[in-house]
Formats: sequence, C-alpha cells, structure tokens
Amino acid sequence: MKKNMKSKPRFLEVLALVAACWFFWQADANAWWDKGWEGRKSVVVDSGAAGASVEGSPGNALVLLRLHQGNFDFGSVQEGGADFRFIAEDDKTLLPYHIEKFDSLMNEAFVWVGVPELQAGKPAKFFLYYGNPSEKMDAPPAQKETYDDATVLVYHFGVSGNPQDATKNGNNATAGGAVSEGALIAAGLRAIGNTAVAIPASDSLKIGEGQALSWSCWIKATTLPERATIFYWGDDAARLEIGLDAGVPFAEAIGGGAKKKAQGTEAVPVGVWAHLAFVSDGNGGTLYVNGKEVGKMEGGLPAISGGATLGALPDGTKGAVGEIDEVEISKVARSKAWVQFAALGQAGGDASGKLVAMGEGEGGGGGGHGAFSEALEHLSLFGDIAKNMMFDGWVVIFCCCIMMVIGWSVAIRKFLYLKKIQKGGDEFLRQWKQVSRDLTALDHRDAESVKSMGGKAGAKIQKLMHLSPLYHIYHIGSEEISHRLDLLGGGFQGLSARSIQAIKASLDSGLVHEVHRLNKGLIFLTISIAGGPYIGLLGTVMGVMITFAVIAKSGEVEVNSIAPGIASALLATVAGLVVAIPALFIYSYLSSQIKDTVSNMNIFIDEFITKMAEFYPENKTSSERGER
Repeated sequence: MKKNMKSKPRFLEVLALVAACWFFWQADANAWWDKGWEGRKSVVVDSGAAGASVEGSPGNALVLLRLHQGNFDFGSVQEGGADFRFIAEDDKTLLPYHIEKFDSLMNEAFVWVGVPELQAGKPAKFFLYYGNPSEKMDAPPAQKETYDDATVLVYHFGVSGNPQDATKNGNNATAGGAVSEGALIAAGLRAIGNTAVAIPASDSLKIGEGQALSWSCWIKATTLPERATIFYWGDDAARLEIGLDAGVPFAEAIGGGAKKKAQGTEAVPVGVWAHLAFVSDGNGGTLYVNGKEVGKMEGGLPAISGGATLGALPDGTKGAVGEIDEVEISKVARSKAWVQFAALGQAGGDASGKLVAMGEGEGGGGGGHGAFSEALEHLSLFGDIAKNMMFDGWVVIFCCCIMMVIGWSVAIRKFLYLKKIQKGGDEFLRQWKQVSRDLTALDHRDAESVKSMGGKAGAKIQKLMHLSPLYHIYHIGSEEISHRLDLLGGGFQGLSARSIQAIKASLDSGLVHEVHRLNKGLIFLTISIAGGPYIGLLGTVMGVMITFAVIAKSGEVEVNSIAPGIASALLATVAGLVVAIPALFIYSYLSSQIKDTVSNMNIFIDEFITKMAEFYPENKTSSERGER
C-alpha cells in the first residue's frame, strides 16, 4: 500500500513534466513575431561539417538569399519585397538587410541579410517574414546598416550608370563601364580591357602604413592577357594593384621604395566565375581564390590615399576582359573563414544550398503548420471520393495496383542488377587495364588464368567481376583465342585478319545476348506507361456514363447528385496516371543506364580486338598456312 502511495506522486510528477514540455514546445512552435505578417520561412546557415565545412568562425557575415519560384511564392509579397522582414531566432531581433534585385515577373530576387557572430560548427537560424497587406508598417532597419563599420565600399552593379556604393560611406563611382545583365548575382560590370571605373578619393578610402585591409570581388575572365588589372588604388608613390597575369591572380603593393607581391600558381579558368580576395593584416598579406590560399605577401601595405579604378589602370590600359561582380573593400583583416563563407555563400549551386537552407513556408499568423494541415485535408478527401466509387471503378483501381506492383518490382530488381554490374564492370576495367598491357601474359588455355586475369584477381574480385557483361564478353574473346591455339598447337603464328573478323563476330553475338539480358523485364514498365492512362480513362468514361445514366433514370439533376459520381470516376484516371508517371521516369532513367552499359561494351569490344591484333600479329608463316 505504501509502495503504491509513493509511486502515485512520481507518476503525477512525470505527467506534470510532460505537460510542461508540451506547453513550452507549443509556445515555441506558435511563436510569431508580428500578427500583421501572414507568412514566414526559416533560414538555417550551417558553416560546419554538416553544411559547407567552413574552416573557423565567419563572425559578422552577409548571407545571400537567392529567392526563386522553387523556394518562394512571389504572389504572397508586396511589390518590390516591401513587406520583407528578417528576424533572428529569438523571434524578436530585427536583422538589417537590403534587396539587390526583386523581379516579380521573372520570380527572382537577391537579398543580403546581415547575420552577427556566426560560430564555427554551430548552425544559425533566422526567419524571413512576408505577406503583410497593410500599407502602413514600421520601417525596416536602414539598408546601409547591413554592413559593419569596417566595410567602406560595396558595389553590386545593380543599376545602370555609375556604380553606387551600398554602404553608408557613399563611395560612388564618377565614371562607369557597361552593365552586364545576368551576372553571378543580378547585374555585374562588363570589363572590356580599355575602360576604367573611376572611384574618387575620400576619407574612408585611405589607409595608413601597415593598416589592415580586405578586398574581394567575383571575376569571370573571357580572355587571359598579360598583366590585366582588376583594381588599382593610389598613385605612383604608393599604390595597390590586384589583377590577373595571364590568368594567374596577383596582388602588388609599391610604396616607401619597396615592392611587395603575392601571386598565385595557377590561372583562373576562362568563362568561369572565380572569387578573388586579398587580405592584409599589417604584417603580411594573403591572396585567395574561391576561399583557398594561393599566395603570400611579406610585410604590410604602405600608406595609400587617392582615387582608385576598377577594370583597368587609370589611363584605361591593361584592363581585365570579362565580367566583374560584388566588389567589396573593408579596413579590417577578414578571417579565412569569412572569405570562405563569402565564396561559398555567393557562388550558388550545391555548395550555397548546403550553407544556406530555406525551410518550408508557414502561414496563419501564428506559426502553425497551415500548409501541412491543408495538404492532409486534401488527402482526406480521397477517402470520401472512394466511398462513392462503383464496382467498375474498383476493378480499374485493382488493375492499376497490379501494374504498379509488377512495374515497381521490375524496377527495383533492375536498379539492383545495374548497380551490381556497374561495380563489377568498374573492378573488371581496373584489372583489364593491367592485363591489356600484354595480352599474351594470359594463358588462354588455362581457365583459371583467364578467370583470375593472369593470377592478379582473387576469388572475391572474380566473384564481383563475374556479374559484369564486360567480363562475359572478355571470356568469349579468350575462349576464341584458346580455340585457335588448340587447333594449331605449336604451329600457332598469330591471328589473320579473317580470324580477327570471326572473333569479332563472336563478341558481337555475346553483346546481343547481354543487351537482351539488360532489357529483360522493361516491357512491364512500357506497358504501365502506355496502358495505365488508358485503363484509368476507361474507368473514368464508364463511371461518367453510369453516373449520367443514374441521373437520367432518377431525374435528379443536382450538384450533390452529380459531383460524387464524377469525382469517383476521375479517381480512376488519377490511378492510371499514378501508375504511368513514375514508370515513365523510371524507364527513362533505366534506359539511359542501359545505353551507357551497352556503349561501354562496344568500346571494350573495339579495344579487345585492337589489343588482340597488336599482341597476336599475323606473320608470313601463319599467312601461308591459312591460320584460322
């Protein structure tokens, strides 16, 4: 009795703990920054091993969001993204941001968000809020607050005319080159080799001797001339020049009677965007390409002031040819992690997707799972539709299910089979690479020598290679050579052209058998592709006919009497399409894999014949004997 009395309070304590956890989980799940915004998306920035594997802590960094039709609904936001708000994970702190481009017609936007103190290996999360229909909203943080105080110049090249500085320093260019639409990030600068973008001198564009500096940009070179200048800052007495020398990046500083240079070892690829950065910490400089160190500069920079140019020297000569985008200058030594983060986050593609991942949209102004609930509600309607389905409809559904089971069974077996023969083929080609150097090293009369590729392949490798069609064809060729060795015995003097032609015919015959084996069972997928929609359509037509026949007989013409029958009839077409569409994709994939395998077999046959003719050449004796 006492034992029961002691266990009861424990049970209540556990129940209270579970209830508290549920309450706080719900409170967190339903947290919503402002009820005026109807939707939000979570954004996770992961610079650790699970994301983009940035080496260290990026610190204060800019996160580039690439919004497109695949990850954002442009119809749910005000024109120009006026109702965008970015909130930290605490759902309270506003983050500074600015929009470089917003095109609701093309469903494309580029947004820069300032995220403070990104830590190594620790994912950071924030929210994009959108969908406020009101015209009166609190103003967002000033766009120029996106950059920290150390950033003195940023050019996006997003507007025509002279490039405009996106920071609060106002280092706008007074003469500009041509804008290149569709650069890496929205628009860019078209560098033509003889036009320099002039950047006037200012207090912010001035450094003292040994002061830290960071410079970066994206460059896509279309030609690689000698000594092509991308950035020039200063005058004859003291200057910093960054560019490409026959495609090899360099950073050169001259001042105080000294010349210092950091230079890479490899040229950047032509026609490919590359992230170029130079960081000086006062004691030395580091040159980066795509976040990787490629060169070092000994010593700090001289005191530099005066104007700068972009794209060429001040006189418009020795300029880069291609496109330039996202030029940034900071009067602080950015870390290697910061440079890597910028290179990966701005590049686009898989690397950027791992670094910055956007979640599903949430709606309802309360952080609930509106989209998920709506999807479940739609799925539940299929149960109601199925209740009104007649016997003929169920027959069609049953046929579709049978086709789906057979088709998927064939697909799974074929997937596994192709995977096995690919592994076996890869291993066989590794062994063949050694054997093909001297085909005569094989004893074609010894079956064990043929199986073991001249004694170099163990039992485990032989078992793996035996799955490959390439091995089967190789075995046929070896048997043909062995047959001729047996016929002529010691009189074997090589293979004549007629013998080689006969062996090739045998190999081609083996190829045909292997192709038949590869294609075996695919007919069931083609039946599903061609027959599924027609069977579904048959069920729909029959269902509609019966529905209208019942209406004509009963005389009741109402939506409630027509809709259930029509909906259940259309469900048969849905079933047919569910069978056909996956089968179509699977068949296309399997066909491409089979074509690749067949191509490899054709290539191997040609190589085998060539090696055979090389190592068993015909001589006069064999020709006179008529060796076959």
